[in-house]
Amino acid sequence: MTPIRRQYLKIKHSYPDAILLFRLGDFYETFDDDAHLAARELEIALTSRSMGKNLKVPMAGVPAHALESYLSRLIKKGHKVAICEQLTTPTSSRAIVERDVVRVITPGTLVESGLLDVKANNYLAAVVVESDLAGLAYADITTGEFAVTQLPADRLAPELERISPAEILTPETDESSPTDGLSQQDNYAVSPQPGLSFDLALARDALLSHYGILSLESFGCENLPLAIRAAGAILDYLGRTYKSGKPPVGPLSTYSTNDYMTLDAHTVRNLELFQAGRWGSSALSLLATLDRTRTPMGARLLRRWLGQPLLDVAALESRLDGVQLFHDDAFLRQAAAADLSRIADLERIGGRLESGNVTPRELLALKDGINAAAELAGRLSESGNSPADGPAGLQLARLLTPLPDVTALIDEAVAPEPSGSLGEGGIIRPGFSPELDRLKTLASDSRRFIADLERQERERAGIRNLKIGYNQVFGYYIEVSKSNLAQVPPDYVRRQTLANGERYVIPQLKEYEAQVLAAREQIEELEVDLYRRLCRQLAESVDAVNRLAHGIAQVDVFAGLSEVAVRNGYVRPQVNNSSVIAIKDGRHPVVEQTLGAGGYVPNDVYLSNDDARIIVLTGPNMAGKSTFIRQVAIITLMAQVGSFVPAAEAVIGLADRIFSRVGLQDDLTTGQSTFMVEMVETAAILNQATPRSLVVLDEIGRGTSTYDGLSIARAVIEHLHNDPRLSCKCLFATHYHELTELAQTLPGVRNFNVAVVEEGSDVVFLHRIAPGGADRSYGVHVARLAGLPPGVVNRAWEVLGDLEKPSGKSAKKARSRGPAAMQLPLLDASQPLLDEILKVDVSNLTPLEAINKLYELQEKARGGNSV
Repeated sequence: MTPIRRQYLKIKHSYPDAILLFRLGDFYETFDDDAHLAARELEIALTSRSMGKNLKVPMAGVPAHALESYLSRLIKKGHKVAICEQLTTPTSSRAIVERDVVRVITPGTLVESGLLDVKANNYLAAVVVESDLAGLAYADITTGEFAVTQLPADRLAPELERISPAEILTPETDESSPTDGLSQQDNYAVSPQPGLSFDLALARDALLSHYGILSLESFGCENLPLAIRAAGAILDYLGRTYKSGKPPVGPLSTYSTNDYMTLDAHTVRNLELFQAGRWGSSALSLLATLDRTRTPMGARLLRRWLGQPLLDVAALESRLDGVQLFHDDAFLRQAAAADLSRIADLERIGGRLESGNVTPRELLALKDGINAAAELAGRLSESGNSPADGPAGLQLARLLTPLPDVTALIDEAVAPEPSGSLGEGGIIRPGFSPELDRLKTLASDSRRFIADLERQERERAGIRNLKIGYNQVFGYYIEVSKSNLAQVPPDYVRRQTLANGERYVIPQLKEYEAQVLAAREQIEELEVDLYRRLCRQLAESVDAVNRLAHGIAQVDVFAGLSEVAVRNGYVRPQVNNSSVIAIKDGRHPVVEQTLGAGGYVPNDVYLSNDDARIIVLTGPNMAGKSTFIRQVAIITLMAQVGSFVPAAEAVIGLADRIFSRVGLQDDLTTGQSTFMVEMVETAAILNQATPRSLVVLDEIGRGTSTYDGLSIARAVIEHLHNDPRLSCKCLFATHYHELTELAQTLPGVRNFNVAVVEEGSDVVFLHRIAPGGADRSYGVHVARLAGLPPGVVNRAWEVLGDLEKPSGKSAKKARSRGPAAMQLPLLDASQPLLDEILKVDVSNLTPLEAINKLYELQEKARGGNSV
């Protein structure tokens, strides 16, 4: 067995559960079972290598320069990868090169920029559950974020859903899965760990040692044992996977889920906060609609805020003040956008700086970002001096603390245009190190020296085509063609014979070669040493850089939200602790963007725990019931994020939770039918909602027979209305028109419908929410619009007519009698109504505007009012 084979087996023994990428020169090689696995997963050639007498082992390798792309494929397929590097340089001696694993790469410990989403955090989480309590910790080693909490076990799944970790650590003895109850679309990588990783005493000692403190009281988790155990497990895991020094995490932050609105997986999916549509597109999500941030830090912060709506009025007012500042000052908004666009991802640059993996160009980006932040701070300070702007500008300016020492050091040490690889002499700025400058001068003078020597030797030997060259094998040499060999001076020493000539060396040339090569080696050593010392010195300011990055992120989110508000006509909501949600001319922010300007019909809504607690919304398919009820939930959520909202006016009494049961979905993996999933989600809502909750329910009971579904839907509404533990605000969309009768017996129920205009066999959806219930669903109309064959549609009309006959009406009679019953005699109309009709500019009305106007006039004639 060769020494390399013994070395490989020793290292591989320590990492049996990871694919070991073993550095051999310019390649990372895998052997044995790892080679078979790598060849299959990466679709590369499987070869073999002799590793001793009569010993050939399977081998598959990838080029070192292309490592990142291959890593991405392995990590996405759920594999752990151990990177084994050469720790010493190969020499002419027979001693084997030292090698060891420098990093174990897992989904939660990625730092490679090409493998990360710049707009989302890459969290490593740890979970420990005992009885009805859970400890949760999560960290992003690319930004330094490190947070812990202790929470009821039943709130663990929504919290994991919110942070969406790339990897979850659990005790290997824990039989319960922390992902129970999460949506099946999420595929978390769960990594069971030894029980000692979660030991309380070891975890506490690890945290105290890591931060150099005597107590965890300063972090607020001293009395949260499960949280401490989870945080300790993360430090232990990073210590075993991240070999280059101490785990790159910042100060520990303790938070409580009671400070934020809890959003379960179903609500996140149904409200389409981060993904939308049948295929889960992020482009049509609420996040995409609101995201006008200019920096990666701002994009990540907006995502976190959207998943953690606030429950504190004062904190929300502070956020809304920040948005208001940019909303009211167009010049500041535009200037801030320009400044923010110059700022790179300072959080992740700081993370790579601390780990020693930062590039020179990233250091220059860090300097430019700090300078741009300083300019932005100046603008905010000036705006804060204006009485109209108030103190918001000054408060935001204080978040952008200048770091002149950092920028000065980078400016002094790093070349303005760093070139080549580290060690080639093009990274450190001239003048920073006199010794490096001297060595670079010596090395750069080689061309001039060679040219002078070549001229001298041509004159001395009388050979006009004599030339001096260089290669890796022989170094510098003098080449003479065969026709001139008789003129070669006697002090020339022959080194190589060519087909067309000979190559020689002379003492003067070899002496200079030794000086140049020595200078190059010294340049490499000195530049690498200077750069590493520079990074270590800058790493001392990482905490300050992260604070600045977080301040930039907040300013970026405020500026971005203000831009969205100005573009789309959003208004500042009034947030309070009342039980009222009152919205005038509310709109769905995503649907509105899809339809374009003027295409969305706004509607009002009023909900209050004191009277109008439950709205039963009826109306036809495709008319917009689901859009309306979700729009109310989204506007409420946006207000509690700190955003302006799509409405003319909005008063939002803070909701502690938003529950949403919308759409059809089965769960085949657990054998649950569509109706069972519907009932499970409804049960969760009824068991967890409080009087401060907002509940959005769409078509409860439709997954079963008519009578069963109607009975369940009615019982749900009665329970929401009558149970004193609930009595919450609810929007209930349904096709069960019989439910409108509940308004006669339940004082908190109000009936509304989505208005339509029927024209013969056609219907026009007005998308307006009006008082009262609907008595038809127009399902056959929608079927025809969907493209069902005419024979199917006609047969459906016949069947519908037969089914309605027992009640004394047929579909045909209903269609003919309905419009006639609604017909108004024009000549008998009151004079004010005639005056309003005469004022209408008919020639400039669109068809939709004409229909809406006709509906308004009809309602006025009846004395009705729309919501």
